[in-house]
Amino acid sequence: MNIKQFTLTAIFLSIILLFAFTPIGFIHLGVIKATLIHIPVIIGSIILGPKIGAFLGLAFGTTSVINNTLAPTLLSFAFSPAIPVLGTDRGSFMALVVAILPRVIIGILPYFFVKGFNRLITLKKIKEKTSLFLTGLVTTIIHTFLVMGAIAVVFYDAYAQAIDVSSVSGVIVAVFTVFLSNGIGEAIVAAFIVMTVVPPLLKISDQSKSK
Repeated sequence: MNIKQFTLTAIFLSIILLFAFTPIGFIHLGVIKATLIHIPVIIGSIILGPKIGAFLGLAFGTTSVINNTLAPTLLSFAFSPAIPVLGTDRGSFMALVVAILPRVIIGILPYFFVKGFNRLITLKKIKEKTSLFLTGLVTTIIHTFLVMGAIAVVFYDAYAQAIDVSSVSGVIVAVFTVFLSNGIGEAIVAAFIVMTVVPPLLKISDQSKSK
């Protein structure tokens, strides 16, 4: 890693920490928190590659654990082993899987998504921006479903209790409701930011690699 790549990594990590520990990054929506922290993870993966993307995703997941421990909401038991699972008197270390694994995955995928979309899109004028837009959109959608799906599977009983439903269909409806209520908004915001921010950063990164 050269100096410019190291600097960019440090900048992305700083943004993640800023988002995580200020109201910017986690938006309280009652039962769950919407987030913007996945955006620097996506951008970092595209610019710096899947390994650094995975590291940034790990940082994101770790801040999620800390945030849900210090400022818990109704579903914080799914993100922090320090918060007792509903219906029990203790937390679960499976919360670390829910909080961290999906975030590491979304740090890996964007790098490959951009390459894949670039191959599929043939029009040069729209190739770069369209590929970046789709990468931000698809990665965010995957992130939402990975997190909510993991909660629904790993903490099914507690999640059902938290949202006051008693059937599998009710849990499925709740997951899709979260996706429709804040997942789509997160995806669109991420897509536009990624499409706007990445091109100039790619130029800086390419220049640093050529030196």
